Amino acid sequence: MLLPRGRSGARKAADSQVVEAAARWGLAARGVIYVLVGVIALRIALDGSREQADRGGALAELSERPFGSLLLWAVGVGLAGMALWRLSEALFGASGPDGHKTGKRLLSGARALFYGFIAISVLAMASGSSSSDGGSSDRQSRDVTARALEMPAGRWLVGAAGVVAVGAGLWMAGRAVTRRYRKHLRSGQTPRWARRFTDVCGVGGGVARGMVFAAAGVFLVRAATEARPGEAKGFDDTLRSFATTPAGPWLLVAVAVGLVLFGLFSFAMARWRRV
Repeated sequence: MLLPRGRSGARKAADSQVVEAAARWGLAARGVIYVLVGVIALRIALDGSREQADRGGALAELSERPFGSLLLWAVGVGLAGMALWRLSEALFGASGPDGHKTGKRLLSGARALFYGFIAISVLAMASGSSSSDGGSSDRQSRDVTARALEMPAGRWLVGAAGVVAVGAGLWMAGRAVTRRYRKHLRSGQTPRWARRFTDVCGVGGGVARGMVFAAAGVFLVRAATEARPGEAKGFDDTLRSFATTPAGPWLLVAVAVGLVLFGLFSFAMARWRRV
């Protein structure tokens, strides 16, 4: 009886180590994408670059670096690891006292599906079976919105999606401002300087990320009310819209810096988060 139990314990320990490694790799991969999107957005604000400030543009930027194909594979595998981690949380519960609550597990399941889809698209690009051109967030947003508007009660569906996006953006920003991420840091193993670094990046990055999601939701609501799919905007067009506000390109600069900070926050969480 002792031997099977020992093997079971060893297997659980090995599985937990695999999930932890997958989570940390996934967080780092997410950080790479956000840093690159932020850098591209800065170029748009400062010199009017025509690059795409979205996931497709970030991957295209990555593919042009030395060993670009290898880097794409690394990011794709990392995002697959993120999906595996979130799936394990959905099935078995997350770390922390409330990790087994139904709401938390459903949210983890949704995140697993999201990152799984993203991982597949990145790995397809790495293998050469697709390109970043087909992955323009602006084009996808317009196409999906157009199809949705053609459905019965389509305007209501699009409007509801926009409201959800606005709510998600405000939720992201609110969690960042209240520093909810602190409860996930490994207590006793995170140096004071690392906590300060995480606070700067987490607050600034989370607010910027929330602003982009909320703004995209506003454009969806506008597309629904006007029944015009062209009003819907992806990540790239949403970012560019910040430069058309009374604050001019400087608001886009601020949001771009915030996205870079969120990427650095992801790196910090990859190192010091409790999984």
